[in-house]
Amino acid sequence: MTARALVDRGGTLVGLALVAAIFGALVGAPFFAPANLELMARQTAIVGMAAIGMTMVIVAGGIDLSVGSVIALSTVVIALLLKGDHGPWVAALGGIGAGAICGLANGLLITRLRVVPFIVTLGTMLIVRGAAKGLAEERRIEAPTTWLNDLLRSGAHGTWLPAGIWLVVVLALVVGAVLGYTRFGRHLFAIGSNERMARLCGVRVERCKVAMYAGAAAFTGVAGLLQFSKLSVGDPTVAVGLELDVIAAVIIGGGSIFGGYGSVLGSLAGAAVTTLLRGLMSLQIIGADGSSFVMPQHWVNVGIGVILIGAVLIDIWVRQEGILGQLFDRLRRLSAPRQPTPARRVAP
Repeated sequence: MTARALVDRGGTLVGLALVAAIFGALVGAPFFAPANLELMARQTAIVGMAAIGMTMVIVAGGIDLSVGSVIALSTVVIALLLKGDHGPWVAALGGIGAGAICGLANGLLITRLRVVPFIVTLGTMLIVRGAAKGLAEERRIEAPTTWLNDLLRSGAHGTWLPAGIWLVVVLALVVGAVLGYTRFGRHLFAIGSNERMARLCGVRVERCKVAMYAGAAAFTGVAGLLQFSKLSVGDPTVAVGLELDVIAAVIIGGGSIFGGYGSVLGSLAGAAVTTLLRGLMSLQIIGADGSSFVMPQHWVNVGIGVILIGAVLIDIWVRQEGILGQLFDRLRRLSAPRQPTPARRVAP
């Protein structure tokens, strides 16, 4: 097994287990209670859903900075449709469709204008956020109560886990199968690994990129649906900076910022790691003298940023420099049994 495969398959899961062990040691047995695990799953659902779509983007060597704005627009569209006496299914599809349209615009601008994704999505981040505020008239939109409000509520639909978490699991399996077993998924990996070579091999790069950005933004629209379920209102100011958490989840989960690597399972594990870290750093620590201490919120962002930079450095070492591969080879040679050297014959 190569060093890259070892990091991809086990690195994030080991990190998740390590963070969970630290959390369990500090909190105790209640941390592993089903109710607490369900709470963490609900807190991870929104970032995890958006990370599913972002995985496709990063695998293909792209980036999308408009995730937070698309989530805000989706909540506004859902609330407006519900307020206009439309059914919950229509409202949900409207919010997802609004996200898909934003992704389609990103894909067309990137492929037709040949502008780097960072600049295009940075611009659409501001445009979509402005559109959300304009539609909502700079205020929150109250909406009638429907079953959409219960997607992240425990036991609302007679299931042990909320329906929104099952939705994340099902869509993660679908995208994982698409990336691993379909021509479209192989084309995304080929584009991320070497776009020029993929083009020479007959891959329709522009068409794949447009479909990829539209599909990823549709998953962001589903994340907006979960965000609406959590807030029960359409909020044009929600999810500011959430795209950074989503990108961090994919990178921590083994995705390469240079493209060509990534997995849905790793991205979900990365989202869980960031959720655990935020919870870990918000614990109240009681000292021996009875004094309490709570980690300031800004240190949470510092910690996640340090982990993100470390994940990128490991990716560079593994993918470009091969440092870890050389280290593993050296350890393998040292642990291998030495063959006895044959004795030399001395000439008479």
